Amino acid sequence: MTDQPRDPDQPPPLPTPPPLPQPARLPDPGALQDPGQIQRTERTRTYPCPQCGANLFYEPGHHRLLCRACGHAEALTAPTGTVGKRDLRQAMRELAHRIDESNHGQRQSLTREVVCQNCGGRTSFEGTLTATRCPYCATPIQRNDLQKAPERLPIDGVLPFQIDQQTAHANVKKWINSRWFAPTEFKTYRQVGSFTSIYLSYFAYDAQTVSHYTGKRGQHYTVTVGSGKDRHTEIRTRWHRVSGKVSNSFRDVLQPANTGLDHKKIMELEPWPIPAAQPYSPQYVAGHLSRTYDEDANQRFKHGARGQMDAVIESTVRRDIGGDEQRVENVQTSYKMLTFAQLLLPVWLLTVTYEGKPFQVFINGVTGEVQGRRPWSKVKIAFAIVAAIIVITIVAVVVKMVR
Repeated sequence: MTDQPRDPDQPPPLPTPPPLPQPARLPDPGALQDPGQIQRTERTRTYPCPQCGANLFYEPGHHRLLCRACGHAEALTAPTGTVGKRDLRQAMRELAHRIDESNHGQRQSLTREVVCQNCGGRTSFEGTLTATRCPYCATPIQRNDLQKAPERLPIDGVLPFQIDQQTAHANVKKWINSRWFAPTEFKTYRQVGSFTSIYLSYFAYDAQTVSHYTGKRGQHYTVTVGSGKDRHTEIRTRWHRVSGKVSNSFRDVLQPANTGLDHKKIMELEPWPIPAAQPYSPQYVAGHLSRTYDEDANQRFKHGARGQMDAVIESTVRRDIGGDEQRVENVQTSYKMLTFAQLLLPVWLLTVTYEGKPFQVFINGVTGEVQGRRPWSKVKIAFAIVAAIIVITIVAVVVKMVR
């Protein structure tokens, strides 16, 4: 029988704890060399420039934080190395226990309003958004309490941005211009669209599986039937019952964990260079938006990763059965090892609203791969049809005159 992970209850969102009485600005005790500052009363993190007081941003493609106002740069002090993975079953059991202890089974809203420590304006964090910008002064703000909350699975690693904004704009412009029948309004996305950098939450799974199967192997053979003009050769199949065992090894099976996005197009951003991921540090998020997961590691395994693995396992079974055709009747899979890591992967996101409907275009923040959907211009399509009819008519007239 298949050894499947337990289906724990959905972890409820975090409560909003009362403000702590510490001073407003203190260095982060968890990373003394991190140039970020923790606002204790708001439980947020910012990266002010030590030279001019403006904001530091993680500069894509460079291992540093950069101030765009004065040009001051700070070297990253983030840890480097291999991102480790954790046992899925054990991690979900521990998470369920922490949720039960801290929230007593009560579900509360993730939405939280904070006061910007730079201008005093109020900024709202909606849902799983963990890094945003103040709507009044554009100060990048990270929600520190949600990132480190015991009721949430921690972020294990991050794949830093490599594609900068200029390159991302060039890639998406090339992609849009190649869509001949896109409306002109869509092609002027710089004026009508929202273009931003964001880290999205993914789960990466490793697994070792053993699968016992039963099925049938089909061997083709030919027979000659009929007589006279009806005599012909037919291919028939002889079936033999088979059973066996196969093993599979999976590495970094990726599943996006955020809702509200075009799942199919997000998946088409692959492949990602996962071995280049680094242990998580908020320094990589400085100046960019970020989201934690909407669906936890167990949900994404059940609803996505397991299906990907099952498809590979069935292909392995068919190869093991052999013959000319295969019938797979039953497969029982045991997971000898099932581990995961939560990763933040970088995406440039363009959202254009056309005729009241949003269209999303995604750019892989490491490879520059562009995937998305676009609207169709009814005017351009109608013009193309009319032009085609005119050309066909002219060709027909010319051919008739030649004859």
